[in-house]
Amino acid sequence: MKNRVSRFRLWIFCLLFCAGISTVAVAESPDRTQFGRDISVGASEEVGDVTCFGCSIRVRGHVAGDVTTFGGSIVVEDQGQIDGDATTFAGGVRLGRQTKVDGDLTVFGGAIRRDPQATVDGSTTNFGVPISLLFLVVIPCAVLGGLIALIVFVIRRITRPSLPAAA
Repeated sequence: MKNRVSRFRLWIFCLLFCAGISTVAVAESPDRTQFGRDISVGASEEVGDVTCFGCSIRVRGHVAGDVTTFGGSIVVEDQGQIDGDATTFAGGVRLGRQTKVDGDLTVFGGAIRRDPQATVDGSTTNFGVPISLLFLVVIPCAVLGGLIALIVFVIRRITRPSLPAAA
C-alpha cells in the first residue's frame, strides 16, 4: 500500500511539473491556449494562434494565426480579423459586421451566423449536428466498445480452464 501511495505522489508531482512548464511556455509566447476559461482578444491586441478546450473565443482584435475551439464557440466582432483558419468542434461561429477570416471557416456540430459585411477568403464548411455527432460521438464510441469487447474476449479465452479430454 505504501508503494502505491508513493507512486501516486510521483505521478501527481510529474503532472503538476509538466503543467507548470507548459504554463510558462504559453505565457512567453503570443499564442493563447486555455482549458475551461474563455479567451478574449481585445481591439488593440495582436496574438498568434488561439486554442480553447471547453470554452469560447471572442476576437475584437487581430489574430495572426489560427483560431480553434473544442466544445465552445468563436465570436468575431468589431472589425476583428483572423489571418488563419477558424475551426470549432461542437460549437458555433458568429461573424459580426466588417470582420474578416483570411483562411477557411469550419464548423462541426454548430451553426454559422454571418453578417453580410463579414468576409471569409477561404472555404466555408459546416457539418451540421447529425453528421458531426455521428463522426464525433457515435463512431468513436462504437470503435472503443469493439476494442473493449475484443480485450474481454481474449482475456476470457486465455484464462478459461482447460477440460481434460474424454477417453
